[in-house]
Amino acid sequence: MTETGTESLAQAIERAGSPIELLRNQNWPAFTFPVAPEFTNWRDEQRAWSTTVALMDQSHHMTQLFLDGADLIAVLSSISPNTFATFRPGVAKQLISVNQDGYIIGDGILFYNAEGPEGLVLIGHHILIDWVRFNIEKAQDAGKDVRYRLEANSHMRQGPPTFYRYELQGPKADIVMEKIFGGPPPEIKFFHIGDVTIAGRPVKALRHGMAGQPGFEFYGPWEDNEVVLEAILEAGAEHDIRRVGAKAYSSSPLESGWVPTPFPAVFDEDFAEYREWLPAARIGSVAGSLHSDDIHDFYMTPFDIGLGRSVRFDHDFHGREALERHAENQQRRKVTLLWNSEDVAAVVRSQIEPGTPAKFLDFPKARYGLYQMDEVLRGGERVGISTDAGYVAFDQLYMSLATLDTGIRDGEEVEVVWGEDPISRKDSVDRVHRQVRIRATVAPAPFHDYARTVYRSDS
Repeated sequence: MTETGTESLAQAIERAGSPIELLRNQNWPAFTFPVAPEFTNWRDEQRAWSTTVALMDQSHHMTQLFLDGADLIAVLSSISPNTFATFRPGVAKQLISVNQDGYIIGDGILFYNAEGPEGLVLIGHHILIDWVRFNIEKAQDAGKDVRYRLEANSHMRQGPPTFYRYELQGPKADIVMEKIFGGPPPEIKFFHIGDVTIAGRPVKALRHGMAGQPGFEFYGPWEDNEVVLEAILEAGAEHDIRRVGAKAYSSSPLESGWVPTPFPAVFDEDFAEYREWLPAARIGSVAGSLHSDDIHDFYMTPFDIGLGRSVRFDHDFHGREALERHAENQQRRKVTLLWNSEDVAAVVRSQIEPGTPAKFLDFPKARYGLYQMDEVLRGGERVGISTDAGYVAFDQLYMSLATLDTGIRDGEEVEVVWGEDPISRKDSVDRVHRQVRIRATVAPAPFHDYARTVYRSDS
């Protein structure tokens, strides 16, 4: 059950009348990353990961769940389509979970740092982490050997985090790392973790990319954070290294093609007990033009948003049978929508002209709910959902990540419905605005090669 005096999600839904009414109108604080908004300016900080080298501070904004216990892998395996057959220390994976009908709950990165206490860490938004916590507590009640320690982000926590986390990205990242290490960067496979030394301090290094560029995530005990940060900045100084602030960092998923907060499918019967356990304040809010009385219109499968690569049917897990059916009959795919520049300009222009303006379009990110869900139309018919939206300075494009019917191909034109009608009651939405349609060209996700070759040559 939830904490004494805290309204559960189940109670809040009963009060509101439906999950849709609750989430459309529930206030959710604007999500800000607990680092400086800008170290220089967000446009140049964005450009740095495409042209030189960028340093992103990931120490503060994500929730962390430290895990251990002899039965931990069995518990995780029972609620996830990820395979654990070869999971071992020194490896990370993008952990996902689905409901009984095969629809996504959320995702996070699971680090297997070492055997022993707190040797595994799940990092991400709290959506998936809360579901994992719930299942661990149930396993504990059943006598299983499994434990967790929850570490909230720096907005919600007193004191420093356990680890610093610095992401180094960009075409000159390897050159900077050669200076850091006094030789070639360590050869570490994608999504594997290596042990390195920076400024005499032991550091873990995860090989991956957050903004569509190759790079490393370096992490270690918080007490070493200043020494390691100074060493990285000093090594990158001659290569115009840029520290990335909250504004620029928030837009990085647009280039990497990662959907940050898919709508969680937790509103069916198999999650009834979970809704009694979960505080309503943690479920977030939904924003955007997608308006439906059927909560299932907001659901997505892992295949809809490009997470099918994490699915393996080599074990039993909650939702397996339904997910197998989705795998055989995939209805939607993840894409990037490149918004029409004239239509974007018209939205901006409406803010300084007489009359009712279009819904305000923020730069560099336009999300005004935890789950941004905008309707995508073709020929007046709904063909998908647009999620994260924003501006990328290097390409000078406004864009969004979306899931579209598989019959719509790259290069075709659709319309994103921008703004709410009816307008919800949450504080984050403009009380006065009108809904508009923005033309958009369908492109791959990640979009870079397409945008720089096909799209620009056709424009």
